[in-house]
Amino acid sequence: MESLDCSEAYLSESQIDDLRLAASKMSGATRRSYQAQMTLKYCEGNARMAERVFGWGRDNIEVGLAERRSGIICVGAQMGYSGSKRWEQKHPEAATALGALAEAHAQQDPTFESTVAYTRLTAQQALEQLRQQGFAPEQLPAPSTMAVILNRMGYRLQPVVKAKPQKNSPKQTPSLTTFMQKTPVQPTVVSND
Repeated sequence: MESLDCSEAYLSESQIDDLRLAASKMSGATRRSYQAQMTLKYCEGNARMAERVFGWGRDNIEVGLAERRSGIICVGAQMGYSGSKRWEQKHPEAATALGALAEAHAQQDPTFESTVAYTRLTAQQALEQLRQQGFAPEQLPAPSTMAVILNRMGYRLQPVVKAKPQKNSPKQTPSLTTFMQKTPVQPTVVSND
């Protein structure tokens, strides 16, 4: 088994294969960070040497080293500009109208333990009311998507529950008129003199 010289440390072929395998299981900034770390550890920070020893792309290693030096993670154009926009971004006027509709039907959580607003407005009702306001059917999403949009806007599609009164407490309090203080009963001594 032949070993390769890399910064005073001799790595066997199986160790190099293990490092390659680990890098192949990662992607993006994680992979670049790992490759940069291994380059610093085993190849004196030399991207060309790491390319020769590990078979990784020199450009990726150099970007990883630069990210490590600066602390700034590079975002590729694919990640930064791909994917479709959210419905709220495509149709801001419809999103504003939806927010007004949901707010008209919303109520704060009765326990006030969260900032989530509950609404009786269903996704189907929201779509129908937006249609009545003059929005074209092409602008409106499917009912399941509308439910997701309302959740994203902070409204939960649950029936509004009134605050429940507390149960009668088995313990009586001094403010009740039927409250009787228990006083210890003193035994009476009867003498026959």
